[in-house]
Amino acid sequence: MIEAIEYKTLKWQHITNPTEDDYDYLLETYDFHPLDIEDCKSNNQRPKIDEYDDYYFLILHFPYFEKGGKFIRVREVKIFWGRDYIITIGKPHWAVKQYFDDLKQDIEEQDEDAQEAMSCSDLLLYNILNRLMTETYTLVMRVGSEVDLINYDIFNKKARSIIESISMTRRNTILLNTTFKPQLRVLHMFESGGIKGFVNPDVLDMEDYWGNILDQYQKMFDSIEDYGELIEGLSKTFDSLQANKTNEIMKVLTYINTILLPLTVITGMFGMNVNFPFTTDTTAFWCIVGAMVLISGLLIFYFNWRTNK
Repeated sequence: MIEAIEYKTLKWQHITNPTEDDYDYLLETYDFHPLDIEDCKSNNQRPKIDEYDDYYFLILHFPYFEKGGKFIRVREVKIFWGRDYIITIGKPHWAVKQYFDDLKQDIEEQDEDAQEAMSCSDLLLYNILNRLMTETYTLVMRVGSEVDLINYDIFNKKARSIIESISMTRRNTILLNTTFKPQLRVLHMFESGGIKGFVNPDVLDMEDYWGNILDQYQKMFDSIEDYGELIEGLSKTFDSLQANKTNEIMKVLTYINTILLPLTVITGMFGMNVNFPFTTDTTAFWCIVGAMVLISGLLIFYFNWRTNK
């Protein structure tokens, strides 16, 4: 299905779930390179910008939370960028579709900001990327909140819950890192002037706009690296806490076994079916019990002394 927004000479076409007829339409109408069309048909492409005489082809990756709201997924955003058109194709990040619908409504209502966004293809592309950056920033801040929550709960919650939170957050930070890192090189091409665009610099200088996109992206990437280091540190802290708890449990069990060992020897000795001195004397039982209590008391005193020493 092809949806379109038109304002003056600029057209934004959004094609969701494209068919072969849609691909044929693009080839015939815009004369795009067949390899770009092949890239649109396939998934798991690396971020890139292909430059041609009259258009650019972009593949960018942006994260989103799946329906469960726990794990992050990555969706490709494929864009054909020409002088008087922008074409977003495939099933892109949900923020692209939302911005398309919002902009279409604003254009129909003759909103000035929407008309300015549609004044040239360069500015429209910037606004699309800026919307994606805003949504991505919200996602990154949510991951940061999860790291802070783990830092708070690591001393309070049960081990199983903490292990699940650490594993989930570590997976998300690794995915974000591997998504952001290769894309920085692509966005640097905008800011460095490697991508010229189509608007006349005397009319509108896009350098500051592209620099803003890169600054946002670099800031998020730095935050992700920090979160990755924090979650690794929290994981090691949690492991140390669990090891310390295990040591404390083993220490208590060792104390109990050490105290019970001489008592077991005594009761085992007098439990044998042989004649012992004073076996007919009732006071012998209480003497044995008293000796066992004395031994237990001395051992407990000794262990407390050694622990507090």
